[in-house]
Amino acid sequence: MEQEFVLEAFLREDQGKGASRRLRREERKIPAIVYGGGKEPVSISLWHNDLKKGLENEAFYSHILTLDLDGKKESVILKDLQRHPYKPLLTHADFLRVDKDHEIHVSVPIHFINEETAPVVKLEGGAVQHQLNEVEVICLPQDLPEFIEVDMTEMEMDQVLHMSDLKLPKGVRIAALQQGEDHDQAVVSVHLPKGAKSDEGGDGEDAAGAEQGGGEGGDQE
Repeated sequence: MEQEFVLEAFLREDQGKGASRRLRREERKIPAIVYGGGKEPVSISLWHNDLKKGLENEAFYSHILTLDLDGKKESVILKDLQRHPYKPLLTHADFLRVDKDHEIHVSVPIHFINEETAPVVKLEGGAVQHQLNEVEVICLPQDLPEFIEVDMTEMEMDQVLHMSDLKLPKGVRIAALQQGEDHDQAVVSVHLPKGAKSDEGGDGEDAAGAEQGGGEGGDQE
């Protein structure tokens, strides 16, 4: 079932750092702004704990959210979030309006599945290296995926999977690839752990050296 995130929002008339501090301290809310969609930016406030709870769900970052502002609902995505430098507090949020007829740019997480059971890992001892854990996609709001899945089952030793190898849902494109092949970044790779190959080589060299040393000793006798 598709998850739905609804945040209660309030118009914010007082501006400035002092007003924002009072908002956070006295009302347990945080200041935020809604912009885009061909409309004027609107300053709002949100319940701090409601937003914090939503952020505990990974899907919150890549979902279309609903702001309920005085009974009027608006579809948005979270574009920016500011946090207190050392306290577990949110301090400001930016939301971008979306509509079904205009494409959006959103970073979505990458989920790597069957990693521990993949033959290249379980049987061959390969070590997996994640170069990317999220990717920016372009799509219409209704096509926005919650995540991009990468199945590690068929990965082979020394294989590198790039952005262009990702299997994307219909209607979804990767933003970086729109800029050309030079932006086709690596996503994940599998290699033998560092030192494994050299260790094998070293054993061979040591054995050869021992044989050579024995031969020289025999000549001297």
